[in-house]
Formats: sequence, C-alpha cells, structure tokens
Amino acid sequence: MPSGGEARAVLRLRNITKRFGPLTANDAITFDLREGEVIALLGENGAGKTTLMNILFGHYMADAGEIEAFGHILPPGNPRAALEAGVGMVHQHFTLADNLSVLENIILGTEPLWRLGSGRAAARARIEQLSRDFGLAVHSDAKAGTLSVGERQRVEILKALYRDARVLILDEPTAVLTPQETDDLFATLRKAVARGLSIIFISHKMHEVLAISSRVLVLRHGRLVGEVATAETDRHQLAHMMVGSEIRAPEVGGAAPGRVLLRLRDVSTVPVGNAVGLRSLSLDLRAGQITGLAGVSGNGQTALADLIAGEIVPAAGAMEIGGREAKGWTPKAALEAGIGRIPEDRHRTGTVADFSLAENAVLEAYEKAPFSRRGWFDWQAVDRHTRSIIERYDVRCPGPDARIRLLSGGNMQKLILGRVLEAEPAIILAVQPVRGLDIGAVTYVQNRLIEAREAGAAVLLISEDLDEILTLADVIHVISEGRLSPAFARGSKSPAELGVWMAGQGFEEGGHAA
Repeated sequence: MPSGGEARAVLRLRNITKRFGPLTANDAITFDLREGEVIALLGENGAGKTTLMNILFGHYMADAGEIEAFGHILPPGNPRAALEAGVGMVHQHFTLADNLSVLENIILGTEPLWRLGSGRAAARARIEQLSRDFGLAVHSDAKAGTLSVGERQRVEILKALYRDARVLILDEPTAVLTPQETDDLFATLRKAVARGLSIIFISHKMHEVLAISSRVLVLRHGRLVGEVATAETDRHQLAHMMVGSEIRAPEVGGAAPGRVLLRLRDVSTVPVGNAVGLRSLSLDLRAGQITGLAGVSGNGQTALADLIAGEIVPAAGAMEIGGREAKGWTPKAALEAGIGRIPEDRHRTGTVADFSLAENAVLEAYEKAPFSRRGWFDWQAVDRHTRSIIERYDVRCPGPDARIRLLSGGNMQKLILGRVLEAEPAIILAVQPVRGLDIGAVTYVQNRLIEAREAGAAVLLISEDLDEILTLADVIHVISEGRLSPAFARGSKSPAELGVWMAGQGFEEGGHAA
C-alpha cells in the first residue's frame, strides 16, 4: 500500500446503469475501491449487487457508464480482460465442471487445454499451500460432481486465489462455510489486504460485514443509497439502510406438539463417495413443532434430507409416515405424503435453470388442480399462482415468464419458499432455508416457518447457523458423523455446549441417539 496519504484507487465505477426490460437493476452507480481496502456491498435480494459485480467482471455489459481498473478502462463484456487486469471473482452461483477434478477445475483456463498435463505437480503444491493458508480443505483429485455444497464453494474461492487477483470480488463467499472456516478465511484475507489486495465483499451477514470491511455501501432497488465507514456504524443502522424501515426479530412462543407425523427408527444409509451416511439414527417429527438439526457441514445432514425427500432409502432400520411404514419411498411418494422440501442447493435440485419462474413455481404440482384440468394444462392458473408468490414473497424479477437463471440466488430461494409454503405441507423439510437471503427476507421466512408450525406442520430445520437453530427450534438435535444426539429442549443448552456435541465429543462421553 502506498505510504502516506490516502491509498490510490484501483477501481473506479462511474454511472453504471443496467436494465433488464422494464427492470432497472443498476441505476447510475458510482464509487471507488482503494488499494488494500475492503468494501462491503449490502442490499436486499434483487437490489442489484450481483448484477453490478457481473458487469465489473465482464459477464454483463452495462447500458451506460464505464469501469476503470488500475488506470485503464476495462472493455465491457470481457471477463478475460478483467482477469488480465487483476480482477478475480468468487461467484455466488457455482461454476465448476462436475466431470473434472478439483485440481483440473482450479487450473482450467490458466494454460491451453493441450498443456493441462504439464506443471501439475507445481499446481498441486500451490493449491495445497493455499488450502492450508486459507483453511479451505479440499481433495485435489476428487471429482467436483461428488463434492458437497460447502466443498464446492471452497474450490470456487481457491480458483480466484490461484490466479493472483489484485482485486477480489467475493459474492457471499462464506454462505456455506463453518464459523471456524470463516474466521480462518478472514484472518488470511486481512494478511492479503495488508499486502495490497483490494476486496469487494458481498454478504447478508451483518457481523461479517462489521468484522472484515472498512467501508459499507448500501444498494436499494438498484440505486446506491448510502455509504458509511464500518467503524462508525452498527447492525441496527445497516439493517435500516438496507430496507428503509425497522425490522423486528421473530417472536417464537411455546410450542404445543401433537402426534408424530414422521418417525425414523435405527435408520442407517449407505455412504456415497465422500458423503457421510446415517448411523442407527432415530428421530420423531411432531405436528406443531420445529425440530432443529445443528452440525458442521458434511456430517450426515444431506443423507437425512435425501432420505426424507425420497431420494434414497434406508439400508437398515424403519421409516414411518403418519404411523405407517413408508414403502416404495420415492420423491413422488414423499410429495404425496405431504412433505414439502426446501432443498439445500437451489440450483442443482431446487430449480430448472432454463425454465421460467412460472414453470418452476409448479414443478411439484403441475399434475394437480388448479394447474391441470382433465389432462389440459391451465397456464392462466399457473400465471396467477406465480404472480401471487412473486408479490407475497417479494421476488425481484422481470415477471413470471423470465428464465429463473437470471435471478439472484436470494430471489430464486424466495420463489422456492413460496412454492413449498403455499402448498401448506404437513411436514416441511427446510434445509438452509435462509441461505443467501437479506435480513428482511430472513425475518419473513422465519416468521412463515413459525406460522406453519402454529398451523400444525412438523418442521425439520437443518441449518449450519447455530443462532438460527437457537432462535427457531423447539427441540434441537446435533448430528455428527451420521450420529444423532438426544433431543435438547429450547434454552437447555448453550452454544458452547452444543458445540461440544458438534465436535463429536458428546457422543464419546456417553451420549446416545434419542
């Protein structure tokens, strides 16, 4: 960083404007990024953050405005020019080739395809060093298609770091990292910033913004509405700047649990690749109760969610729905049994990228009334249903006919939530339901889950955010290496005590499955 005075500007954005039909995603946005600085970019889902960064990185062309990097104007719509200028980006949406290894994904594009076999030893050594430095553990030879969501995100971060970026755009980089991994990442980023790296950090997590940034820029409805030094603000002020009004935390009253709607008894599943299977797991989901499942990513949460959703069947043990053994268990059978699934990965399993919002809104109900009548598809009913979800869940989009891949991750999530919750399922499988959502949307979704509980639904909340579990869950289980802890009543365990179970120590000290 230059000594004396203010650091030089490495990026200058001037009057960036971008429209998608009638929707103005970015409206004359102007700001600078200085050397060795971390700017946090905050805003509600659909505020224009990801669109702005895609323009900066060359994925989109602005309708107006220009970008200067290190004293040179960046040609619009040219990602290679951005890379050559020293701009790297960790995308919110994963961009890995599933059939290639971690190592191949990271080095892909750094040399011609016919030379990919050369220099692999050096590349492997460098990747392993970056992995150690940043606390981003991955297996270099693992196929990307076999990785968990958390592992895929780590590879995306390593891809950008491997290319020696001088400016790094991080779009929700910690969404799937554990708190310890996030702390390790921040420690390394601080060292890199001290050596001159500049960062634009996009996150909905207020404590992360306050921990890592030096300035905060706030977008609302595509416009830059505020800028503040991080040292001079707090969560309350930032939340108010984001949404323009006060936000009240969810109020969770006492539960009145009813009958068991889903029961697992000594269930085990076969491990798939690097994924952990379930080990003699027993669990009851009761009507009118939110059951929280806490745990570090990769400890069997995916296997449990896939089992309940009908993606896999038990290798041992029994599963009952409504007091009857679940036979011929498939995704269709799960839907017919009244199970609504909010999946962990909204891109791979929650939506079909090239389908419209309307088509995605009825993916799980297109054969039913009112969308299908006497074998005919009722597009008017589909359109009305989709518009209702867009309005009720504040999905920022051009309209029902837009391809869902054009939406931000948060707006995709809100459409999925609307699809599930509007169907009023008896059992709600909510896997990371607020991942990537802004604080206003988080509060709305959490209130809807509470409403579903009060209406008699059994909710299984699977989250890596311990605060979310502690806030919403009536009973809490911890999962570790496919094993399930006893059920803990709300307020009976501190975060530190739950952390002991998350690390597997509670099981070693004599704990057993509920």
